[in-house]
Amino acid sequence: MSAFLRRGVVATLVAAGMVALPAANAPALADSTSVYVPPSPLPPGQNGDVLKSAPSTYNGAKATRILYLSRDNKDKPVAVSGTVFVPNSPWTGPGERPIVAYAPFTFGMGPQCAPSKTLAGEGASDVVSGFQGGFVNALLNAGFAVAQTDYIGPWVEGGGEHPYVVRLSEAHAVLDVLRAAQRLPGTGLPANGPVGIAGYSEGGGAAASAAELAATYAPELDVKGVYAGAPPADKAALSKSLDGGMYVAFLGYALIGINQAYPEANMMSLANEAGAQLFLQARQTCTLDAVFRFMGKQTSSLTKSGQPVASFLARPPFDAIVAENRIGTLKPAMPTMVEQSPLDDVIPAATGKQMAKDWCAKGATVQWKDLVSFTPFFSHALGMLTAPGDATAWLQSAFKGQAGSGNCGRF
Repeated sequence: MSAFLRRGVVATLVAAGMVALPAANAPALADSTSVYVPPSPLPPGQNGDVLKSAPSTYNGAKATRILYLSRDNKDKPVAVSGTVFVPNSPWTGPGERPIVAYAPFTFGMGPQCAPSKTLAGEGASDVVSGFQGGFVNALLNAGFAVAQTDYIGPWVEGGGEHPYVVRLSEAHAVLDVLRAAQRLPGTGLPANGPVGIAGYSEGGGAAASAAELAATYAPELDVKGVYAGAPPADKAALSKSLDGGMYVAFLGYALIGINQAYPEANMMSLANEAGAQLFLQARQTCTLDAVFRFMGKQTSSLTKSGQPVASFLARPPFDAIVAENRIGTLKPAMPTMVEQSPLDDVIPAATGKQMAKDWCAKGATVQWKDLVSFTPFFSHALGMLTAPGDATAWLQSAFKGQAGSGNCGRF
């Protein structure tokens, strides 16, 4: 992409109000790095136990950075970071103040990219990371407390690479951040009150995965509703649609995630020198840097055999990995809303809709909604203008017991 076009893309996103540039003089937090250094060895405890916490800063809310216990895709205990936000204004709705788990949109792979850092004005925030603040603000403005997870990743010392869009680990991180918010002292939040989940893109997949696993992994949580925007439900489809396009970086992130979560697959053995170099570069990037740096790359140029990544994912051992990470195989126990632009230029809309139909076939309560989109260009990103408001409004209904019966059979 030319420098002129690159500046134009960034200017368009900022002007649209979708993202905000980080404040140049954002205050640093006292002792903030200690939250990202877990006890060694990890202490015994329950999933969602708070290991460490430190005060953070965020307009309109009391913010606390946390380190909590969770589980990776192999059921191994891990330390995960995040932030709990409690609005400064009192809760005026019925019952107790709800907590919503916010599953972040793709933010990158480098330690500097973690949302718990960038939301506090630290790390290396790019303009895309401003979306995280927009979603958090929409939820806070409704009076909800927000429990934001960073997922597993290198922002926590010893955390390894980020298992990007790996279904089990991201679902666990989302559900356990709700538990952590309920157990965090000094917040005034209820220990067993109503909770919800919301996310878009990578976060939509994490939210959808959490919806499927909540009943078995965290049955004590009173999950009233889950919003999943533009979920990457079928990784096999994405390996084809992203290859060689503007957003091929997301496919690179997914391969790094597979390599982290399934080392036994020995994915790096497939890469040629250029592929290995891309792995090393991508693991240090935040989203926008990766998009611009790798756009147009053909994965066939990165493998020893000259075959594209999609061809490997269709055969052992990767076909089993793809199957394990497909979303739509389990019935969510709570009402769900799935929303996506029919013109989505990153995640094919058919994948999100198929996931919703799969849930419907299992008897789930599903509300499908087309995100408003006026152009096929940047439609995935521009969908983020609408997603926070739609998610918040729908969760408000869910917390009132008014989520409805869904629209299965009508989409």
